[in-house]
Amino acid sequence: MSHTRRSFLQRSAVGTAALVWSGPRATAAQAGAPSSASLPPFGSAPRFDLHAVSRAPVRIERIEALRHDGHVFIRTVSTDGAEGVCLTNERDYLIPLMKDRLVPFFVGKDARDLETLVDVVYRRHQSNYKLAGLAFFNPLGWIEISLLDMLGRIAGKPIAELLGGIRRREFPVYLSSTQRDITPEREAARFQARMAETGARAVKFKVGGRMSRNADESPGRTERIVPHLRKALGDDVTMYVDANGSYDVARGIEVGRLCQAHGVAIYEEPCPFDEYEDTRQVADALDLIVAGGEQDSSLARFAAIARTRTLDLLQPDLMYNGGLLRALEVARYAERHGLKGIAPHNPKTGAGQAHFLQFAACVPNLFGFQEYHVSQPEAEPWSSERFAVRNGKLTLPDGPGLGVTFDPDMLKKAERL
Repeated sequence: MSHTRRSFLQRSAVGTAALVWSGPRATAAQAGAPSSASLPPFGSAPRFDLHAVSRAPVRIERIEALRHDGHVFIRTVSTDGAEGVCLTNERDYLIPLMKDRLVPFFVGKDARDLETLVDVVYRRHQSNYKLAGLAFFNPLGWIEISLLDMLGRIAGKPIAELLGGIRRREFPVYLSSTQRDITPEREAARFQARMAETGARAVKFKVGGRMSRNADESPGRTERIVPHLRKALGDDVTMYVDANGSYDVARGIEVGRLCQAHGVAIYEEPCPFDEYEDTRQVADALDLIVAGGEQDSSLARFAAIARTRTLDLLQPDLMYNGGLLRALEVARYAERHGLKGIAPHNPKTGAGQAHFLQFAACVPNLFGFQEYHVSQPEAEPWSSERFAVRNGKLTLPDGPGLGVTFDPDMLKKAERL
């Protein structure tokens, strides 16, 4: 048997439980460990005291989708005139689903019951559970984040304070490239320029071809870019790679070993995200951190991934997965089963970082460098915060809610969707 770090963890970990898919890992009976099922189910009892925000109910009067200059915002308004605003990840095509399946449920409810509402709207309202997946949970995330912003403003506290307290205020970032149609030489030059501007000391770049059945973006690109970037950036720069589900088991292991040889720290989504057995076989063969979870939005599935140690690091997208509360639940699974922790998917700059920073400030087991897109941030004259990277770090903004105020005049003039 090959003695990789993963096989050592398999033999020694106490955080495993009964397997959902086949493989050599220990069962709960063998490991003597509880499963995530022993945690109270999400939504069954509040994890946080959101009723401390206000002695009186915070009734939701309306939820609006507003568009300005290509950006979409969700604004929630209470019957007392309190407001919260969330900048979306711009999947406008989901707004009809939000309007039909989500908004009618939330209107009239007490926003202080948000933890229960987020659960019940999925499980019980109009059989929404039949819509399980990103298309349902993404707009739920918009509404949840907007309501958390409103509750934070009512309380005069950052969202992070409402969700367990601020544990950290600064966040080292990695510069994240989302391009594959770029040569190793151009990618290195772009990273070098932005590292000089931001002080960042970590990067992530693409390998493979994205859900491509082993095909590379261009022949041999992966074998060229990994060693080229290591040589160009130097040994003191942390490198992560993202395959976006490009490989089967054999090719995933082959690329993983190439990455190991050049000091890559994290290997993201080697296999298609829902091929869990393949992903685990790749991870078991390697001695580097294998990460994933961006595409997942099932809490049960995240719990199984954590129990079976299919991944070392969980990376839910805070909007795809339905908001901050559900992502904090994913973090509990990672902690429960001894994974490295959580590092959300968030390839954004500017105000698109606001909700992530609140989450990163309060989650106990945040791991490593955090994602920040390598591109130059665009101008956001409608935002009160710049969210600039300085000395390689983002900083939690001061102020209640999300810590950012969107220009009221801009919102007033915005197109109602």
